[in-house]
Amino acid sequence: MISEKLQQARDFEARYMPFIPDSERPLFHVTGGIGWINDPNGFSLYKGEYHLFYQYHPYSIQWGPMHWGHMKSRDLIRWERLPVALAPDMSYDQNGCFSGSAVEMPDGRQLIMYTGVHRQRRADGVLEEHQTQCIAVGDGVNYEKYEGNPVLAGADIPAGNSTLDFRDPKLWQEPDGTYRAVVGNRTADGSGAVLMFKSADGFHWDFVTVVDACRNEYGRMWECPDFFPLDGKQVLIVSPQEMLALGLELHAGYGNIALLGTWENERFTREKVQSLDYGIDFYAAQTLQAADGRRIMIAWMQNWTNSNCQPRGVRIFGQMTLPRELSIRDGRLIQNPVRELENYHGHRVAYSDVLVTGETNMEGISGRVLDMTVTVRPAGGTYHAFRLNVAKDGEHVTSIRYKPEMNTIRVDRSRCGIRYDVVHVREFLVRPRNGKIKLRLVMDRNSLELFVNDGEQAASFIVYTPEDADSISFQAENGAVLLDVEKYDLEFDKEG
Repeated sequence: MISEKLQQARDFEARYMPFIPDSERPLFHVTGGIGWINDPNGFSLYKGEYHLFYQYHPYSIQWGPMHWGHMKSRDLIRWERLPVALAPDMSYDQNGCFSGSAVEMPDGRQLIMYTGVHRQRRADGVLEEHQTQCIAVGDGVNYEKYEGNPVLAGADIPAGNSTLDFRDPKLWQEPDGTYRAVVGNRTADGSGAVLMFKSADGFHWDFVTVVDACRNEYGRMWECPDFFPLDGKQVLIVSPQEMLALGLELHAGYGNIALLGTWENERFTREKVQSLDYGIDFYAAQTLQAADGRRIMIAWMQNWTNSNCQPRGVRIFGQMTLPRELSIRDGRLIQNPVRELENYHGHRVAYSDVLVTGETNMEGISGRVLDMTVTVRPAGGTYHAFRLNVAKDGEHVTSIRYKPEMNTIRVDRSRCGIRYDVVHVREFLVRPRNGKIKLRLVMDRNSLELFVNDGEQAASFIVYTPEDADSISFQAENGAVLLDVEKYDLEFDKEG
C-alpha cells in the first residue's frame, strides 16, 4: 500500500520535475528528479536490469528527512527514472529512511534493507537519534515495509557498542541461499567498526562477528560498509568520518578507504589500506556484482564539507559518479569506467608524439562532455611539470599538474566557479611507468573524473565553471614533453 507521505513525494515530483530542463542535469551521471540527493542505495541487479536507489529529499536542495529515490538502467549509462520508492512514514523510520541495499530474492521479489531513524528525548532533555535496520519487499517499483520491522535493533548489537550509531546495511546472498549483511557501528572506544549479521530468509537476523574495527586509526564512525571477494582477496570498503590526514594517501575529513585482506573462518585479516578516491567529491561507495561477474562500484560525487556550496538558482543538487569496474593489480584496488561507456564514443580526435614546450592547444580537443586519454613522457630530457588545463576560458580553469620529480598529481579547481572558501586542491602520489604517466578524463558538464595509469588511482571533482568554458590546453614547464592524445565526444542520441 502506498502511504500518504510516499504519494506526496511522488506527486511533488510529477508536478515540479517537468519544469527542470535537461540542460540543468548531467547527461549520463545519475541525479535526483528534483531537490537533494546523497548516498547511493540498493545498487543491485534485479530481473536483468541495474537498479539504483539514493538518499533523497525532493522538497529542497538541502538535506532533509530522507526518502529513497529510484532509477534503473540496462547498461549503467542511460538511466530511467522510477517513482520514489520509500518515504519516512512509519514510527521506526519517521525521521528518515537512511542508507541501505537490495538483493533479488529466489521468489522474484526485491528485498531492501535500510536504516530507519526515529528520535527520542531522554529524561534529561537530550534528543537522541535511534537507528535500526528495517526491511521492505517489492516488485521493482512499489515496496511494502515488513510488519516485523525493525529486524535489527539495539538488543542485537554486541555489548558496549553504540545503539545510536548503527546504520547503512549492505546486504548480499551467499551461494547456499542464506543472506549476509554488514552494518556500520561505533565501538566503546568511540571509533568505527563493521558488524556482520546472517539470515536464512532475509527477515530474521543473527549477529555473526565484528568484521573489523577502526581503533581510532582511520577516522571515527565507519559509514556505508561494503564487503566482497575480488581477484583472490577480500575487500572491505568504508566511509570514515573525521579522518586525519596521512601523508598524501589519506586526506582529512570525510573520506573513503579500502581495506584489503583475507576472509577465513568468519575472520577478516587486514593486509593493506588505501584511499578509494583521491579527489574531493567522493563518498558512500557501494558495489554490485554484475551478471558477467564484474564488481561495479558507484558513489556520491560530493563531499559533506562543501555540500552547502551550491550555485544560485539550482533546483537539483547532488549526483553520482560514473559506475566503475573494480579489480586488483599488484596488490592495489584498481578502478576504471565501466566498459559500456565506450558504446557512446562519438567523434574521435587523436594525436601521437606531439612535442609540447610551453602551453598549446590542439585542434579538435575541447569540450565538457568527453572521454579523453593523455599519455605524457619526457622529450629526451627533464621537465619540471606537465599541466593539463580543462573547463577553461579567460576567467576559469581546472588544472591537473604532474610533477615527475615528486611523482605527484595535483588537481586545482580554485577557479572552477565555486564561490566559497572550501578546499579546492588535492594532491596524491602516482607511480609512473618507464617515465610515462597516463591520464584518462571523463567529463560530464559539471563533473570531472580522473583515472591515472589505467585505474591505479581515481580522483573525482565537481566543477561549476560555465559550460561554454570548454577549452583544453597542454603545458610543459621548464622542459618539453611528448604527448599522445585520444579524445572522444560522448554522444547520447544513439543507443548504447
